[in-house]
Amino acid sequence: MRLRSKLFATVALPVLSAAVMVEPVAASAVTQTERSVSQSRPSEPVGILVAQDATVTCSDGSQAADQATCDAIDAQRAADQQAAEEAQRAAEQQAAEEAQRAAEQQAAEEAQRAAEQQAAEEAQRAAEQQAAEEAQRAAEQQAAEEAQRAAEQQAAEEAQRAAEQQAAEEAQRAAEQQAAEEAQRAAEQQAAEEAQQAAEQQAAEEAQRAAEQQAAEEAQRAAEQQAAEEAQKAAEEAQQPAAEMVTCADGSQAASADACPAPEAPAEQPAEEQAPTEQPAEEQAPAEQPAEEQAPAEQPAEEPAPAEQTEQAPAEEQQQDQAAPAEEPVTAPTDEQTQQGEAAPAEQPAQDATTPDATPDQATTEQPADQQPVEEVVVPAVEPPAEAPVEEIVDTRTEEQKQEIAEDPAATAETVVLPVDGGGAVLDSDKDADNTGSADTREVRTQLRAETEVLPPPESDAAAQADEAKVEPQVIQAFAAEQGTQLDAAPTFEVPTTVVNNVTNATNVTNITNVTNVTNNVTNINQVNQVRVIEQVDNRTVINIGNQVVVRGDDRPRLRWDSSETYYEELPRGRVRETIERADGSRLVTIYNRYGDIILRSRFTSDGDEYVLLYSPEADSERARIYVDVGYSLPPMRLTVPVDDYIVTTSRAPDRDYYDFLAQPPVERVERVYSMDEVKSSSRLRDKVRRIDLDTITFPSGSAEVPLAQAKTLRKVAEAMQKVLDKDPGETFLIEGHTDAVGSDRSNLILSDQRAETVANLLTEVYGIPPENLSVQGYGERYLKIRTAEAEQQNRRVAIRRVTSLVRPATTANR
Repeated sequence: MRLRSKLFATVALPVLSAAVMVEPVAASAVTQTERSVSQSRPSEPVGILVAQDATVTCSDGSQAADQATCDAIDAQRAADQQAAEEAQRAAEQQAAEEAQRAAEQQAAEEAQRAAEQQAAEEAQRAAEQQAAEEAQRAAEQQAAEEAQRAAEQQAAEEAQRAAEQQAAEEAQRAAEQQAAEEAQRAAEQQAAEEAQQAAEQQAAEEAQRAAEQQAAEEAQRAAEQQAAEEAQKAAEEAQQPAAEMVTCADGSQAASADACPAPEAPAEQPAEEQAPTEQPAEEQAPAEQPAEEQAPAEQPAEEPAPAEQTEQAPAEEQQQDQAAPAEEPVTAPTDEQTQQGEAAPAEQPAQDATTPDATPDQATTEQPADQQPVEEVVVPAVEPPAEAPVEEIVDTRTEEQKQEIAEDPAATAETVVLPVDGGGAVLDSDKDADNTGSADTREVRTQLRAETEVLPPPESDAAAQADEAKVEPQVIQAFAAEQGTQLDAAPTFEVPTTVVNNVTNATNVTNITNVTNVTNNVTNINQVNQVRVIEQVDNRTVINIGNQVVVRGDDRPRLRWDSSETYYEELPRGRVRETIERADGSRLVTIYNRYGDIILRSRFTSDGDEYVLLYSPEADSERARIYVDVGYSLPPMRLTVPVDDYIVTTSRAPDRDYYDFLAQPPVERVERVYSMDEVKSSSRLRDKVRRIDLDTITFPSGSAEVPLAQAKTLRKVAEAMQKVLDKDPGETFLIEGHTDAVGSDRSNLILSDQRAETVANLLTEVYGIPPENLSVQGYGERYLKIRTAEAEQQNRRVAIRRVTSLVRPATTANR
């Protein structure tokens, strides 16, 4: 029962009952009194008054006329008292009710406050519980991500340790094999020296006998022989070209290369550099010239000729010169490498003379070889300064003019640059020209571009190689099926002592210094670059070629990423065949020449299908063709597509159709199929194909690591590459690494190659791009996007090019 009901039952109800009963009782008492008085009073006669003392003392001490009055007074007093009591009780009841109401109101307010406080507490507890749950979920998610990162980092570290261990094992095997080969070469060299000494002794004896015989017949033959020699000498002098002087690296001219002030010239160089004296006889040979003139400007068709000429040249020297140097390559393998590289200048002018250095479309306008002076320049292997400054280029064009040219490069012959503050040249070959520091370089290249016919870009890869000789599948299959001898370990490739660049138009030369004063009337140059190994860092070799330093990495460990077995076979002419077998039953077969350049690379599926990735017939030659920039023989490139259609940056075009971009053909016709090393060595060749700049991957200064969040930005590009490979599994992509200009050139070369390899490994291990479809090359600070010597994020980058049309005949496309 509620409090109000209890008060009503115990207090209010009795009071009301008493109040109802009080008035009837009082009335009854008064009536009773009056009646009793009336009955007790005797009848009095009318008119007779009797005086009596009838006062009565009431109970309260007051006097009344009679008892009835007292009773009435008592009753009234009782009624008043009862009424007062009832009024008091009513007041008390009202006070109690008011107190009850106040209490109830207070209780209600307290209950409401309690309910509100309880609701607030419950809400707070719910919020705290929800916050705790969310914090727990966040902690669990963060722990999961950290665990995933730790697992990925551990996997990467394990992969790196495995790669390092494998590289160390391969390096050890290579060192052992190199030691064995050096021991064998030393033995062969000793045998060759002994044979040479015997030959020299025999030649001396024969010379002595000939001298004695000549002394006996001297009177009769002296006059005739002298006359014949003078006539022959006069004929040779008449046939000798006017430009037979040799230009040394410091710009001076000398009668021969041995007269140049080149440091540490090889001992064999004077004898071998006499070969150019035979050029007139070779250039005038009527039987060979017509066949060579039919060859196109590209050199594929000419390549069989050098091998024959190399064999014929010593024979001619033996007949014309008494030194007989043709015997040395047979008896001394080490000297043979040197002579093959240095004897090339004697043979190359004949090829340059009959083969124009421009494109085949311009071949009919070239002058005959006997009217073109030939210059030979010897560039010693001298490493450039470690902290070479960035050459300042003065460009007076406004940003608006640069932007206008970038939108329509075909409308001008000027150098196209990125329309940003400090932007470098768009074409890497133009960057190479700018790096020479010559004030009029851009002006000269603009003039050469203006003289070049502007042609539209090819519409397909096949159209880009429309004039290329067809390659029959049987030829490639014969390479893969050739019998070889099993090797116990991976081979170590040779490094040539010299390489020769055939240069057309000396103004296009970027690797020759201080020759501007002697090239005004020179069209063809044989640039003989000396080669030396600077250092070996892990699986990378830093090489000094002339006045340039390059890095070459060994891709073989990366190709064996998921292999089950790898073995090597020795083939004729110093070639090596590498076979990598995988768990899925497929095989990757690569044929290298003695210098490590790739002749052929094919992938065979478990079903026996062959996909050709690389094929360069020119690499199948005894002559060293690596480290040679064949772009020197081409005119400066003229870009004919907008810069935005030539270079795509992933940060500026995140929604770009990367597949459509990568699938587009070269922007310029491809003269012939080149080897992968030729493409890596020539910015002029790489400029023919478009590129994607992965500027969403930002390397910290001095680092080749890619954060996981940035690695995810490769996804769209990787999907586009996979789509290209789905259409043709034989496509090849070049991954280029670049640094800024902070630090030494040598360290930046190694760092840039590591960055390119890091991205290639991500594409393979994370996104499933086969390693054989990727080739990596670091260029250090050579191709700055922003020309500054300071630390610049945009210069620390990786670029991707689809180079298939440069390294594989279109007729072997696997579609």
